[in-house]
Amino acid sequence: MPNLKNAPHIQSLFLLLIAMVSMQSSGALAKSLFTQFPVLTISAMRLMLGALILAIIFQAWKINFKQVKWSAIISYGIALAGMNALFYLSIQRLPLGIAVSFEFIGPLSVALYYARQKFDFIWVGLAIIGLILLFPFQQASQSLDLIGIGFALGAGACWALYIVAGQKPSGVSGNHTVCLGMFIGMLCLMPIALFSGMSSNVFQPSNLMYFIALAALASALPFTLEMIALRNLTALSFGTLMSVEPAIAAFSGFIFLGEQLAWNQWLALATIITASIGCTYTTQQAKKKSVI
Repeated sequence: MPNLKNAPHIQSLFLLLIAMVSMQSSGALAKSLFTQFPVLTISAMRLMLGALILAIIFQAWKINFKQVKWSAIISYGIALAGMNALFYLSIQRLPLGIAVSFEFIGPLSVALYYARQKFDFIWVGLAIIGLILLFPFQQASQSLDLIGIGFALGAGACWALYIVAGQKPSGVSGNHTVCLGMFIGMLCLMPIALFSGMSSNVFQPSNLMYFIALAALASALPFTLEMIALRNLTALSFGTLMSVEPAIAAFSGFIFLGEQLAWNQWLALATIITASIGCTYTTQQAKKKSVI
């Protein structure tokens, strides 16, 4: 039996797996709260409490605000707000695994945009086939809502912008960029949440505990574990593992919410995951060749 203390790579893989399970489990928790609170209220509370938790973990009071490049932080925060709100709006109408699959087209598109390999057409073709397979040609246990699909694709577009914006120099560390970005995202969503009917009940201790748990599962725990894991993982390992998120989301929806998918939709998840893994691999191989 391997000793994890002497195998930092294996330990990092395990931490990243926990981070992905935590993130997708948070989606199931958020969906269970939709019957009690408006979707935008849940989204705004998650960003607000997530920003506070991360600010404490990463000691945001040490930020030198004179060095902050606010244009980069604001674009990052707006993308984060859009990604969060649109994803929650999508899972209100779609099974969790299906929503994540449509959303995943965003980062996959970014990877394919920067890739210039002969295999690119294969990955694009697989992604398209996966999208086609997501639609239930036979009657599934839950039909797909076109508005929900639109929200998921919008979340994917925001995810793509989030990736691009996150790569811009912000003047502070990556940890502090996330903290400030979540705070900006909260400022974007909170007025909309208040206007759409956010009540003071969310701050009752019994309800607040759910939102703190949501913020911890969706932000504090996965972001922290990902930062630790990245110290011992290559970009290829990280990208390949992140590609299985749609499957983790589907299993999370099945276990916690009882969401059933048709056979063709499970095949679609596998196809999209294969396209993402393949794209990640060929892109990293191209980067290695360009360095040599």
